[in-house]
Amino acid sequence: MSSIKQWKSTLTGLDSLSLCDAPMPTPEEGEVLVKIHAVSLNYRDYEVCIGEYNHHKSIGPNESVVPCSDMCGTITQLGPGVTTWKVGDRVVSTFLPEHQTGQVTPKELSQGMGLPLPGVLATHRAFPAYGLVKAPSYMTAEEASTLPIASVTAWMSINGMRPIGQNGGEGEYILLQGTGGVAIAGLQIAKASGAKVIITSSSDTKLLQAQSLGADHTINYRTHPNWEEDVMRLTNNHGADIILETGGAQTLRKSFDCIAFGGLIDCIGYLSGKQDEAADDRMNVNVLALRRTVTLKGIINGPKDRFEEMMAFYERKGIRPVVNKVFGFGEADQALRFLASGGHFGKVVIRVDA
Repeated sequence: MSSIKQWKSTLTGLDSLSLCDAPMPTPEEGEVLVKIHAVSLNYRDYEVCIGEYNHHKSIGPNESVVPCSDMCGTITQLGPGVTTWKVGDRVVSTFLPEHQTGQVTPKELSQGMGLPLPGVLATHRAFPAYGLVKAPSYMTAEEASTLPIASVTAWMSINGMRPIGQNGGEGEYILLQGTGGVAIAGLQIAKASGAKVIITSSSDTKLLQAQSLGADHTINYRTHPNWEEDVMRLTNNHGADIILETGGAQTLRKSFDCIAFGGLIDCIGYLSGKQDEAADDRMNVNVLALRRTVTLKGIINGPKDRFEEMMAFYERKGIRPVVNKVFGFGEADQALRFLASGGHFGKVVIRVDA
């Protein structure tokens, strides 16, 4: 085979996605060639394709890109000098290949998969050998492809402030917003850790699904718009010890109103917007943090060593990621539209090969 298939976007909308041919990559020094079996989607991928992933100043402008960062595949060829892998190994990608340990910096962010680097929505791709993690043998390719962003982000939100190897959660209240990929991964990690989980959604059907995965309390934020009061009631006025804050502009103030003293609010997403409405009586974040001695922390995925730590936890607990819907490779644009609609519970995946 001398060519591959890949999707490209001109970053001007989902209509700009096109399926095209490209030369078969040849792995260079320290690289491996991977045949991609499955790609999972993140909200970031949608933002990239519509040209709105622009809030990281360390990521320069692109005219076009192969989107997506999360995949599971099989190594088919080793480049010179590679000794850590062998042909036939099943692997998953890392979102920021250069982020091996510690705090992320602009250097690592400027090498993100799917922007600015070419992503994984292709039949084959060459990867640096150090930018891959071994896929769990008990997971399908579709399940394993969901791990790099959603699961690692949830893991870092719950355990990132703890030393590596010291995983907590026992007896803590963890609040999850919505039922997307990060929230459902957070639910699985939290319950496997012994935490008590509260989850919000606008869909009673999705809340019932969350209960089947072990959620202790569910809140429909459409019928209970003052859901922060429900969180305080459900926790006997203790509040949530950890909040995975994926709502953004319309939810952050409510998170501050139901966080426990000394609690942690993880700023992950902004599905309700990136800018809130100005108000004369709006309290500044510094005061909101001060009144309950809150830690407000931004989460951008995590380093490879924490990914491997999480992978060991998944294997010990037998956690299988929740895949909501699988699309064919030729349906990638439809898959991204489905993701953007918000109708999913867990992850949306594209199966690359038959």
